[in-house]
Amino acid sequence: MGQGGSTEAPPLSLEQLSHALAHRFAQKCYTPLELYCFNSVFRSLADSESGVRYWSETTLCRFLELPDALGAGSVIFHMASYLGAFPFPSQAPAILTSGALLKVTTIFTERYGAVIKKRGREMWLRELYRSMAVYDRGVTIGIEDEEKTKSGERPSRDINTDTSGGGIKGFVIDEAIDDEDEEQDDDELVLAALDSMDATEVFKHGEKSNVHHSIIPTDNLLKLVELLLLIAPIDPQESVSTFATQILDKRVAELRRTANDILSSFGVEKNPGVTFKTFNVVVSSSLPYLFDGLNPLFEHFLFAKDFNLSKRKPSATPTTETTPVIPSAKASSAPEPILRNPGEILDLNVLSQLSFFIKGNNLFRRLRPLYSGNAAGFSMGSFEKSVFNWRAPSILLVSGTLLPASPTSARERTLSDSLPPARLPSSLSLTPSLNLESTALTFGAYIPVPWKQSHKTCFSDSSTVLFQLSPTHDIFKASNFSTDYVYFNKPPTRPSGLGFGSAVPHQTQLQQASHYSSHISLGPVSLHLDDALEFAIFTHHSSGGGSFHTSQLPCRKNKDWQDRFEIEALEVWGCGGDEEAEAQRREWAWEKREAEMRRRINLGTGNIDADRELLKLAGLIGADRSGGSM
Repeated sequence: MGQGGSTEAPPLSLEQLSHALAHRFAQKCYTPLELYCFNSVFRSLADSESGVRYWSETTLCRFLELPDALGAGSVIFHMASYLGAFPFPSQAPAILTSGALLKVTTIFTERYGAVIKKRGREMWLRELYRSMAVYDRGVTIGIEDEEKTKSGERPSRDINTDTSGGGIKGFVIDEAIDDEDEEQDDDELVLAALDSMDATEVFKHGEKSNVHHSIIPTDNLLKLVELLLLIAPIDPQESVSTFATQILDKRVAELRRTANDILSSFGVEKNPGVTFKTFNVVVSSSLPYLFDGLNPLFEHFLFAKDFNLSKRKPSATPTTETTPVIPSAKASSAPEPILRNPGEILDLNVLSQLSFFIKGNNLFRRLRPLYSGNAAGFSMGSFEKSVFNWRAPSILLVSGTLLPASPTSARERTLSDSLPPARLPSSLSLTPSLNLESTALTFGAYIPVPWKQSHKTCFSDSSTVLFQLSPTHDIFKASNFSTDYVYFNKPPTRPSGLGFGSAVPHQTQLQQASHYSSHISLGPVSLHLDDALEFAIFTHHSSGGGSFHTSQLPCRKNKDWQDRFEIEALEVWGCGGDEEAEAQRREWAWEKREAEMRRRINLGTGNIDADRELLKLAGLIGADRSGGSM
């Protein structure tokens, strides 16, 4: 007992601190109506045992309407059971009581910002990793040793590694490992979560958990990515069953194929799982919006179906008062399709994949087909006629198969002669399991500005994105080192073609006089399409220094490759709605009228200067108008 008869308060238990955090989330992150709906939803479906009300895996999966065909329900429940114990991993798996489920909802909907203010996004990503990971010290040490061997470092030794044969004896699951590097991060996590409650005595318990010696099993991550691809377009209050009805065997196979392209960026072909270092780098650099679909999915807890806003206890005096009801879905009118007309490259799965690095509100129900090579013809003229005058961002997609090492046709020899003689290996050689002859390559670019001719300088800005979708998902963001983002040179301009990340090609007077074509100048990270839209070349020099950054994927970083492929499909999609489409139609109509007026003018004066003055008076030349061939 101290002075004045005061006594020191006993330290709070982890359970008390966990309840306090749930209460803090409720106070800071939700409105009273949202909390009322959450409690109503929880109570209506909760099971009870020994006086504890909780949700089972079956209840959670049924409420969220997770399709059985994807098998992702167990993964979501595993994540929820871990996050329900936040921020005390030693208490996981947690029983999904009301407080635990509220913490799960807060984290998945990213509403934690009002309580966790310091390094919120970074900690959120770490918690998502932990919720999927298992602790498997032997396997991760094997992975780390392999990476160290490749870099020339000395491999580590561990009691769980078979030193005689180099193999792994077994697993050590959920074994606590002290790691000084992680202790500070975990202390900051708990402090950030509990700072506003003056509950820093949690450190007396020594609660900490690290991400080393843990992996996310590849199969679990595959199932989760398939689900995220399916629900990427979901809106708040929109039922998952809207998308689940599309789950046929063909759709499952398509989801699996796209998910495997995404998982390839984690290097899963060579490892049994995904470590935190790889997970953090890949998601941060190439999949920043991967988990966005979980936000509207778990917001279903905050909208009670057919919930009466002024529901009262029964009284002796009946009332005929009508009260509003929260709708269970959006307006009864049929919603606009997510993708009106799928293309040869762009379908619902690829659209969802694009939304993992381009915000979905710019894509879903917003894409319009502007150009398709197989429909309009593979020519620069058809491309220009379809794509130019679109006054909004657009997305170019190109796919094909690798060209053979030695040219087999005159066109292939012409292409080969126009490229530097030193040939880099294909990106497919980085993944030996892929078939070089039949594996399809898909690249693309996000162009935030309208297209235009670029005879002298490139166009676009630093929000341009170059990317690869298959067989490995990869993103190459624009750099400030150079502004050679996009060029478009249509024949008869020489040299002509379409390029991203390379300077506009120019011919010297000697080359023009001799009709000699020099080697195409390709940027360190660049995509080039020839003037016939027949072949494409993607180049990646790890030295960088161009208009786009090099790959950040651990499985590709510091590696050089070049993919030369024959174009089989080429598409351009406009990001916009009816207003942008109508503006493009008006622009084309105006240009058509202008061209018609030029054809009808019969000058006949024989005086070139007089004819030119007449054209200026007519407004057909002068200022920004050239008058064409006239």
